[in-house]
Amino acid sequence: MEIFDITLPIHPEMLHWGRKPEVEIVESLANGDASNVTRWRLGAHTGTHVDAPAHFVDGATPVDKLDLHSLVGPAIVADLTAVTGDITVDDLTAAGVAGHKRVLLKTSNSAGPLKEVDRAPSWVGLSPEAAQWLIAEGVELIGIDYLTIESHTRTETWDAHHVLLGAGLIILENADLDGVPPGFYELVCLPAKLVDSDGSFARAILIKRDA
Repeated sequence: MEIFDITLPIHPEMLHWGRKPEVEIVESLANGDASNVTRWRLGAHTGTHVDAPAHFVDGATPVDKLDLHSLVGPAIVADLTAVTGDITVDDLTAAGVAGHKRVLLKTSNSAGPLKEVDRAPSWVGLSPEAAQWLIAEGVELIGIDYLTIESHTRTETWDAHHVLLGAGLIILENADLDGVPPGFYELVCLPAKLVDSDGSFARAILIKRDA
């Protein structure tokens, strides 16, 4: 069994949309305390994280009530590394996405913008039309390798988010797929159980089992 950890490390200098994480030392052995204790200040959408439908739809499913069957199970890592701009329906069909419930989009983001400490001026995102196609295909979880699945040209209207989350899909963002070959895996994606939250940071792994 081979395990690929697709989770970004969380630390104060990491790539982040907005305010970066902060760490406070509450207790330390060096200061004569009984143990080392830290307090972290970070947003629900820090690092590798899950967007629940409640992120864009009031009254929709929050992250603590997501179906674990959608977060754990067979998944495809689709090769979209040749795509520039928006991922289209044609790109998804060519990558063999049809028929899969859990889809991770490996793009040029993994080896490029995802490795930077500041937000890039542009990145590969999902077109609204492709988002609609994913819904029609019965996809339950869609992931991408950047801060957002949204195109850099639509971060004011958030079209793909409205389409996907409005239909109840789960979005996984900031999945580090740089070292993961395209193919078929078992996904285990477990967001923290933040009650009634719009999303949560998650530990996500891909498992390739021996034949």
